[in-house]
Amino acid sequence: MKAIILAGGQGGRFWPLSSEDMPKQFLNLYSNETMIQQTYKRFRNWLPADKVFVVTTEKYLPLLMEQLPEIKNQQIILEPDQKDTAPCIAITALYFLNKEDDEVLVLAPSDQYIDDSNSLRDALFLAEDVANSEKSFVTLGVTPNKPETGYGYIQTKKDAKYDSSVFQVETFIEKPDIKTAEKLIKEENIFWNSGIFICKPSTIAANFRTLQADMWKLISENQNDLKAVYPLLPKVSIDYAILEKTEAVFTIPVNFNWDDLGVWTGLERVQVSDDNNNIMRGDVISTSTQNCIVYTDRKTILIGVEDIIVASTENGLVVCHKSKEQQIKKIINQQLQKE
Repeated sequence: MKAIILAGGQGGRFWPLSSEDMPKQFLNLYSNETMIQQTYKRFRNWLPADKVFVVTTEKYLPLLMEQLPEIKNQQIILEPDQKDTAPCIAITALYFLNKEDDEVLVLAPSDQYIDDSNSLRDALFLAEDVANSEKSFVTLGVTPNKPETGYGYIQTKKDAKYDSSVFQVETFIEKPDIKTAEKLIKEENIFWNSGIFICKPSTIAANFRTLQADMWKLISENQNDLKAVYPLLPKVSIDYAILEKTEAVFTIPVNFNWDDLGVWTGLERVQVSDDNNNIMRGDVISTSTQNCIVYTDRKTILIGVEDIIVASTENGLVVCHKSKEQQIKKIINQQLQKE
């Protein structure tokens, strides 16, 4: 088994703390270590150094080398630009197939919170067995504990199982509205999609050839000149490009505390709040203020507010009601397109 840490995303939902030049995987959001440092350490707890790889864009290579100086050059896979996870994973599969290496890969985001690396390890070793024997994709499904609208969901087949701990996937469900989420979590065969999946490089290649033939052809035939063809590739996730279209997908339910920290309110699940249920970092004075998240680089005063996110850095200032935080990324992407 090899662990492949995906570290090319931009983390727009955490603007202005996270930016195009300093995305959230390179930030220490809730501890003294950055997200990618924690992810790397999590895998190194039980995998040797030569089994842990990082995929990132050329733009973030200096940040990666600064934060993970121990990683070898041969453990880094570079893509020319950020094109979401499907092109990135196609490149990764080719990297190993060109070396005639078809060992099972664990493809994991670089910016997730997981509180139990031993439980993760056990689930991944089980997933490795399934990926080897079934020539399939295996996902980790998190048991939901609330109607979350910021995550995708996995619905498994009620009767089809690999064994008592592994379920065949029926369908993937996009991020739902609150009413749909409330209905979903009442069902027994529903899980949050952790974004972690396990498979062999040959399984990736076979599915790309069938389901994304044009993308695979463009990448595989231009491996020595990816910069030239990368602008021609679609920006598409592996979920949409492959996993939602193939039948050979299984899910292993996991019960460790997990969060993809995709939005500011994710910090409430991994940090301790004060007596007024506030999370505050920086020089903050507050009175009659409840349920707020404040990250600031300047003296900040809050009076009589609740359910507000306030974040200030040299990149800018955001003031947002918690219920509207999903719009932060959309607005930032619109601004980047204008620039």
